[in-house]
Amino acid sequence: MNKDLIIKKYKKQIKSLNYYNKKYYNDNTSQITDSEYDNLKKEIIDLEKKYKYLESKVSPTKTTGYKPSKNFKKALHRVPMLSLANAFNEDDLLNFEKKILNFLSQNTNSNIYYTAEPKIDGISASLSYKKGKLISGLSRGDGKEGEDITSNLATIKDIPKIIFAKDFPEEIDIRGEVFIQNSDFDKLKEKFANPRNAASGSLRQKNSEDTKKIPLKFIAYTFGFEKGLKIDNQFNYLKKLSDWGFKTNPLNRLITGVKNLIKNYNEVEKQRANLDFDIDGIVYKINDFVLQKRLGYVGNAPRWAIAHKFSSNKAISEILDIDIQIGRTGALTPVAKIKPINIGGVLVSNATLHNEDEINRKDIRIGDTVIVERAGDVIPHILSVDIKKRSKKSSKFIFPNNCPSCGSKTIKEFNLITKKNDAVRRCSSEGYYCEKISVEKLKHFVSKEAFNIEGFGKKIIENFWKLNLIKFPQDIFKLDYKKIGKLEGWGNLSVENLKYSINDKKNISLERFIYSLGIRHIGLENAKLLSKYFGSFSQFKYLSKNNRFKDLINIDGIGETQVNSLKNFFSDEMNLKVLTELEKILTINNTVFERKNGLLKEKTFLVTGKLNGVSRAEIKSLIEENSGTTVSSVSKKLNYLIIGDKPTKRKVEDARKLKIQIINQVQFFKMLNKTS
Repeated sequence: MNKDLIIKKYKKQIKSLNYYNKKYYNDNTSQITDSEYDNLKKEIIDLEKKYKYLESKVSPTKTTGYKPSKNFKKALHRVPMLSLANAFNEDDLLNFEKKILNFLSQNTNSNIYYTAEPKIDGISASLSYKKGKLISGLSRGDGKEGEDITSNLATIKDIPKIIFAKDFPEEIDIRGEVFIQNSDFDKLKEKFANPRNAASGSLRQKNSEDTKKIPLKFIAYTFGFEKGLKIDNQFNYLKKLSDWGFKTNPLNRLITGVKNLIKNYNEVEKQRANLDFDIDGIVYKINDFVLQKRLGYVGNAPRWAIAHKFSSNKAISEILDIDIQIGRTGALTPVAKIKPINIGGVLVSNATLHNEDEINRKDIRIGDTVIVERAGDVIPHILSVDIKKRSKKSSKFIFPNNCPSCGSKTIKEFNLITKKNDAVRRCSSEGYYCEKISVEKLKHFVSKEAFNIEGFGKKIIENFWKLNLIKFPQDIFKLDYKKIGKLEGWGNLSVENLKYSINDKKNISLERFIYSLGIRHIGLENAKLLSKYFGSFSQFKYLSKNNRFKDLINIDGIGETQVNSLKNFFSDEMNLKVLTELEKILTINNTVFERKNGLLKEKTFLVTGKLNGVSRAEIKSLIEENSGTTVSSVSKKLNYLIIGDKPTKRKVEDARKLKIQIINQVQFFKMLNKTS
């Protein structure tokens, strides 16, 4: 390895890091994304670890405060600040309410009250109060851990420093949004790209006196940890916040029924342009705190809340071409190539056309003048076509009946749940037999949430595939680095960096490994559920051999769709071969279970029959919350069989034979010191 080249690269990276720091902290502008910044810093640290002779006074290993999150002391949130699931239409909201009613075992005629709270596009913050005094303030951070920005938050006039109200809780974390009004932002346009960036940059100033100069506002909307809060619902809590001296959103409403939620949504959207602050949607929360507690959480989001997003800015453009892209699941996605236009400060040159049905429904053609919409982080899409401007020579777009990549027939699968053909057309080729599918699966395999192999970008995957260096995931760990070193653009240092990145990722958790396989309908959250269920790679690998597919339906969050996807995956011999080869190369760590000292610790339960006023999902959630375990069949490992109306006779008989204790739901709730 050439020492001079290594030192040269190191100095260049240090210089780049200092430049981006200056731009962000001094000029309040961001020249690169957070992930790009993180990667740059990690490259510097990795080089220093590998080559001990590298040293710099401004190295991130010797200084703090380079990245905004490193400027401040970190602290854990007493209650995590979780994200919200998103809804974009009425169907999403109906599905949201349906899931709630099913979980609570209530009929569809039940009236559920929601608070509808406009979602301000700002920066989340959590304020900790003890005996009425503000003692600390944290940024959201990663949801579990935030930055201590107390001194900066204390400069905001909307945040009370002392609260004298007699009914104020002994301890409470008040949460809300820090933002800048549009009228105030007009004076800051030269320093910041938009109001949100202005709020973020201001809160992360090293000197609170600099933050004080920015007209930041704070609106409160929820709480985290509390001790002594005597309020039973969200709407009353919002009212109480005002009594305590906090600002709340004047557009907050208490509403029942999805139809009324939609009506309020449309009314607020009409007012949106005239508001003095940016809102990107409305957050709906179950009003009743008791119901919120019952519903609990799934993954990293509460079951009892959802964000209904607004459509964003729109612009007019022209369709230059329609490109068919093929994803890792074989889905054919049409993408419109449009004349570049600026929408909400972002230059847009592509817009999704979703699927074949969408093209036919809107009669979208090459050459059409169209309205393009970009909503938040959602990929821009074609809203409508201006028929009046259409050329007389235009013709309908014909969706391909054969895969543009491998020539296999394209099909629309029959959905067992909807009893209809899917809207998405897919390549019928399985596994790694289609080039485009194979390449996309490999991209997914090395992605951030999967193996997270740094320096192994999409372009490299595509190039290596064309050069026959990789065809399957296991090939990544068997690369011929001598061949790579002879390729244009690959020097000794870049080859060594790639080799290091790959070797560094041979040890992986089971959940990330399952996710990396790119199984259809198995996202990160489902991968977590499966890893907890199987515990080890060997159990997961022999799923097909042991024919355990029917048992998976008992996992809360796993449905028939996911089970069928797993069946299809394991039915493909190439997928099984890939698993076998990866097992030889990798260390796939077993899932470690966090044992809590709950009332049901080391006790196992199985539910059979229909329960009264409570769903199986809720019972299972209660068992797990109290450190118990649920199983899918009767065995010697079972401690309690919970029976409802019309239980499965065989399960009851087997339980009696094994002398397993049989209880009803009343007895179960008594175990938790509850009454049904």
